[in-house]
Amino acid sequence: MSTTELGPVFFLAVVVILLVCRLVGRALRALGQPPVVGEMVAGVVLGPSVLGLLAPGVETALFPPELRPALYVAGQIGLVVFMFQTGYEFRLARIRTVAGPAAMISAAGIFVPLAMGVGLTYAVHDRVDVFPADVSVAVSALFVGVTLAITAFPMMARIITERGLTGTRFGSLSLASGAVDDALAWVLLAGVLGMAGSGTGPLALALGGTVVLVAVLALLARSGTRMAGLADRRPPDELLLITVLALFLAAWYTDRIGLYAVFGAFSLGVVFPRSEAVDRAIGTIGPIGRIVFLPLFFTYSGLNTDFALLASPGLLLFTAGCVALAVLGKLGACWLAARVAGEEGAVALRVGTLMNARGLMQLIAINIGLAAGIVTPSMFAVLVVVALVTTVMATPMLTLWDRIDARRTAGAPAERVGAVP
Repeated sequence: MSTTELGPVFFLAVVVILLVCRLVGRALRALGQPPVVGEMVAGVVLGPSVLGLLAPGVETALFPPELRPALYVAGQIGLVVFMFQTGYEFRLARIRTVAGPAAMISAAGIFVPLAMGVGLTYAVHDRVDVFPADVSVAVSALFVGVTLAITAFPMMARIITERGLTGTRFGSLSLASGAVDDALAWVLLAGVLGMAGSGTGPLALALGGTVVLVAVLALLARSGTRMAGLADRRPPDELLLITVLALFLAAWYTDRIGLYAVFGAFSLGVVFPRSEAVDRAIGTIGPIGRIVFLPLFFTYSGLNTDFALLASPGLLLFTAGCVALAVLGKLGACWLAARVAGEEGAVALRVGTLMNARGLMQLIAINIGLAAGIVTPSMFAVLVVVALVTTVMATPMLTLWDRIDARRTAGAPAERVGAVP
């Protein structure tokens, strides 16, 4: 397919992707699901698991192999903009107010599922044909563990905002714990990717490049006030251009040192100067990235997801084990950590429920693993199931806890709301 032929195919594919994402999103919104769930499901629907199974000719015509690199690059634009905005919305003040319990919850939410994922991988590595033959058991085990430990911090923030829960105890705890959790998970993932590199060269490049990155980010953070003042004096168009240039430069740099573009986008967002002018600039590029480009990433992920690969009993059992350990290791561990930290039962239960969702963040991680060659198509499908199940669970479970508390309050007015069910 020539470049002149690829253009019309790309435009038609984008139209189909955006329409299907919007339709599926609206259908699932009636069930109380956030838009990101609809986009995740739509990506799977457009891939070999649904469209390819029902109408393989249509899937091939809409998404020929030559189109996938274009979808990947366009999806990366959506990803880096999304992760940059996520980092920009990261506020250290949220952590300081609930630092003690949040530290305990985030530690439990990282290390318990990490340990469970590592243990499961070692237990089944020689029994289930789902791991790459040329990747060490340690790398595979750590990668599975890290993906089970990830939290969908951006989705959590939107659920909390949409439900008006920002000022609640469990809302603040969840935001602080989820932010720390994801930051640790990205660092661990970078370490796993460094371990997967051939020889010491890639690892040395990643470590040396990270030192330079941290130094530059620290310098930006220290000069944030002065840079915010300079930003306020720039024309809006110029500030928008500077923001995009800085974002793409950070994405390029972290990609070149082996940490992938999303790391640079997120870390730059964390230290980016805050001001009203910068808020407007990010508010301009954010919706375009989220509405137009990010759905292309979901479809690219869906094109790599074939649930038919999970047809064997062994893989189905492994998938069920991953889902069970993901829920137990995240929801259970975060709930228990919150209770140990002195939080009420209702607060702890909601924190665990929100922390359990993986959403887009896990999809990003497993796509990075697929690109790095440390994830097979069958393992990719397994982890997509984990991301879907844990994400879909979040909103209905929060609604269920609210109903239980409402019934308890109505039946026993003197009982404190939020006691352990």
